[in-house]
Amino acid sequence: MMTDRTQNGTKFKALKAAFPFTLPVLIGYIVLGIAFGVILSGRGFEWWIAPLMALFIYAGSLQFVVIDLLAAAFNPLNAFVMALTVNVRHLFYGISMLGKFRDMGKEKPYMVLTLTDETYSLLCSVIPPEGVDRNWFYLSISALNQCYWVLGCTLGAIGGSFLNYDTSGFDFVMTALFIVILVEQWEQTRFHLPVLLGISVSLLSLLLFGSQNFILPAMAGILAAMALFRGRIESGFQS
Repeated sequence: MMTDRTQNGTKFKALKAAFPFTLPVLIGYIVLGIAFGVILSGRGFEWWIAPLMALFIYAGSLQFVVIDLLAAAFNPLNAFVMALTVNVRHLFYGISMLGKFRDMGKEKPYMVLTLTDETYSLLCSVIPPEGVDRNWFYLSISALNQCYWVLGCTLGAIGGSFLNYDTSGFDFVMTALFIVILVEQWEQTRFHLPVLLGISVSLLSLLLFGSQNFILPAMAGILAAMALFRGRIESGFQS
């Protein structure tokens, strides 16, 4: 049986190995979190709401949307549909991680909660270094990323509570982040079929359903397209 000292050493080794891989997320999450916190405080909410949302919602794009939902009239159905629309992509993230999370044990619910876009990207692409426990390595990535987000949101909310200026345009930072992620993934591989399918289906859905209703049809269309071209996609990534 593993002693407490040995287990702590295993955890620290995994945390130390995971930290360098999360540095780009650290920079992005601090900046985005500060923007979120400033916007939240600018709308008149108390600063402590920001870290609570970062802990229990932990969904950057949805948290920006929640600010408007909290400021609007109480409408739980609208909130449910909006949350589903904004975060429906996480259903596909979770399905693709079933095998990787199979042996996570009691940590599995936390891994599901913290499966953000950036964490998902790292878990898909990063291989644990030799001699590092695989599960603790993945858990360290997820925990570090959430710590960065909580820190950024808290700093922004506290700082924003002392400032008084127009925050128009701050919410564009999430769009900017997704563009950066897309560009990075495009440059990291020569196989671009999944990206092209996603863009094509999204644009078609936008034209057919309009800007207010295209996300769910787009996600369904992307899933269908990925299933249709599954063989070609798998062979493309293996080549």
